[in-house]
Amino acid sequence: MGKLRAAQYACSLLGHALQKHGASPELQKQIGQLESHLSLGRKLLRLGNSADALESAKRAVHLSDVVLRFCITVSHLNRALYFACDNVLWAGKSGLAPRVDQEKWAQRSFRYYLFSLIMNLSRDAYEIRLLMEQESSACSRRLKGSGGGAPGGIENAGPGGPGTPGGGLPHLALKLQLRVLLLARILRGHPPLLLDVVRNACDLFIPLDKLGLWRCGPGIVGLCGLVSSILSILTLICPWLRLKP
Repeated sequence: MGKLRAAQYACSLLGHALQKHGASPELQKQIGQLESHLSLGRKLLRLGNSADALESAKRAVHLSDVVLRFCITVSHLNRALYFACDNVLWAGKSGLAPRVDQEKWAQRSFRYYLFSLIMNLSRDAYEIRLLMEQESSACSRRLKGSGGGAPGGIENAGPGGPGTPGGGLPHLALKLQLRVLLLARILRGHPPLLLDVVRNACDLFIPLDKLGLWRCGPGIVGLCGLVSSILSILTLICPWLRLKP
């Protein structure tokens, strides 16, 4: 499934590149047809995914963490609805239900897809926040144990601190810099979380473009879809890179 998705978005990216560089209309048409066939094939292979997403939602209901339970359950429910709409689209494109309004069902499908991705990114943000809080607490304990103070006078109103005239902006900039460094350390130390953030962020451009909320163009959509597909394949090859639960 991941390989088909990667091939589909590779065709989308290639088609955009060919159009931009003035390739022959016949070649562009062939690439477009190949992309359409790959999309239809993916829809056929996803006929049972709605049931799988519902089962995943049922398992997520039993998670102890309230925020994770909400984000993961709602994400899986939206995925189930997304796949259901996808099944209707497949029936329409394959000729089984020729009266299906393709545009209406495609819009519904991408809306559910967008909601699912928003929940996924919310879950990622929550996990990042927890890890940052844990790391900050561990750093504070180490500093207290070694008898050191907070770097840069962040915790106390020293020279250049918020209590000093004109010192508020440097203090804020230093604090922001430390937070960015901490975020980078967290993501570097947790590859599954980093891959999940990048994959969800890349996927987000697809429904945003299809729904007309943010027009990115076929080139950006194809590139983001290709990157996301490669990361998905990577998590299949290396299961330890898959974010759990």
